[in-house]
Amino acid sequence: MEYDVIVIGGGPAAAAAGVYVARKQMKAVVITESIGGQSIVSADVQNWIGTPSISGYDLAKALEAHMRAQPNLEIRMPERVIKIEKGNGDFLVETDKGKTYKARSVIIASGARRRKLNVPGEDKFEGTGVAYCSTCDAPIFSGMDVAVVGGGNAGLEAAVDLIPFAKTISIIEYGDAPKGDPITLEKLKGDKKVSIITNAKTARIEGEKMVSALIYTDTRTNKEKSLAVQGVFVEIGSIPNSEIAKGLVDINPHGEIIIDHRTAATSCLGVFSAGDVTDELYKQNNISCGDAVKAALSAYNYLLSIEKVSPAAAPKEQH
Repeated sequence: MEYDVIVIGGGPAAAAAGVYVARKQMKAVVITESIGGQSIVSADVQNWIGTPSISGYDLAKALEAHMRAQPNLEIRMPERVIKIEKGNGDFLVETDKGKTYKARSVIIASGARRRKLNVPGEDKFEGTGVAYCSTCDAPIFSGMDVAVVGGGNAGLEAAVDLIPFAKTISIIEYGDAPKGDPITLEKLKGDKKVSIITNAKTARIEGEKMVSALIYTDTRTNKEKSLAVQGVFVEIGSIPNSEIAKGLVDINPHGEIIIDHRTAATSCLGVFSAGDVTDELYKQNNISCGDAVKAALSAYNYLLSIEKVSPAAAPKEQH
């Protein structure tokens, strides 16, 4: 069976792409291990436009329901794509179930995975004190003492996001000094809420039902110290799930798929991409959905050989 388009992924970008290609009456299939993306662990998502507050679990259910409401959209789950090959005018997509799907176009919306500390307590308290997105979760920690692990740009920007909400913010940096942007660093140093702890290696996260402390090792003395906090933001980067696209499309040194941000097209004709797997600067659910809509409409226009022109363009002279 050959599809018009295969959508790879199960987060907000993949859901948006799936809904849009289905509404364009394209024969499409979404292949994913699960639905929800990285936000599924969030206890309270407060920046999903149109919904003041929703849990990551309920958001995932809503995304799935919207896709399943499309009568001509197939969903293959749980199934993981392991390889994409370019064929003779089409694409072959292989999965861990030993299946091969054929399509005339592909939308890669496989997302990213957060780089983790891999310390005791991190997994236990994920969603109940341990967070990975300051833009998403900062308001939840209003009036609380929090730690931000990571002194690079991601960590410094997370601390800036937390300033309007948190009571105190402790930046935990493994090296001798934070490595993020000097301008951001100076801004943080001037805020009384913020303190920077250097030469600190996170050892574990403690608590009962909720986080109560971050334990770190002072690498100069090799002694453990305890920091009383109710929240820990892990900001040491993310890993795009782009391995399946290597050799097929252009990928930047960070592992992100390079796209044309006007059309969501990749360097391979017929392959489009959206969401956290791409070189989009702002990794946000709402932006991922918007880019996925571009990808879906661009795939539709590609299959019909339509060159889209801006509605603001001057009309051609009538004869």
